[in-house]
Amino acid sequence: MTQLRVNCFGLSLDGYGAGPGQDLANPMGIGGMALHNWVFPTRTMQRMLFGQDGGATGIDDDFAARGMANVGAWILGRNMFGPVRGPWPDDSWKGWWGDNPPYHCQVFVLTHHARPPLTMAGGTVFHFVTDGIHAALRRAKEAAGGQDVRLGGGVATVRQYLQAGLIDQMHLAVSPVLLGSGEHLFGGIDMPALGYRCTESVSTPAAMHVVLTKPAG
Repeated sequence: MTQLRVNCFGLSLDGYGAGPGQDLANPMGIGGMALHNWVFPTRTMQRMLFGQDGGATGIDDDFAARGMANVGAWILGRNMFGPVRGPWPDDSWKGWWGDNPPYHCQVFVLTHHARPPLTMAGGTVFHFVTDGIHAALRRAKEAAGGQDVRLGGGVATVRQYLQAGLIDQMHLAVSPVLLGSGEHLFGGIDMPALGYRCTESVSTPAAMHVVLTKPAG
């Protein structure tokens, strides 16, 4: 059964999933990139992002690899795709990742402003969905072909899917970082009331990995 998963989601000790002031120079907001220092050295990320052999193995890499396993489609919020706000001025912005994004499947981008699908190298196709989170999930599940759908973020998008009770499992990587401000992940959301439980927790020097699961049914 196709699940909606959040994997490798960086979180600060004070609960922020991104820093303030996201722009072209600060894709994750000011200070936000520090939330992902645990994953960049891993073998999985070195291969996926940079096409390089080598990299760190161990628990951090195990979680990074799990995040990429059995993923048939992705959902992203508009801010995860880029810093452009409002109506698309043109089709020149094609994401943060260059000509060959790391997704290699169909990616559904939530937006209020229509745009034609964008086909990139390596099999990535960005679809721009204007009719809400349920429509994006329905289309992503169809595209996944029986595999899971990975919800990439950002924080506002994850919160929408959480509040709707649509996320089956979340892997959070809590980094030893304090941001002080930015986008708070769980503020005002009663996770136990929504049925989520902590089903796994393991720490490394770089992050505490926590898995939250919502039982089926």
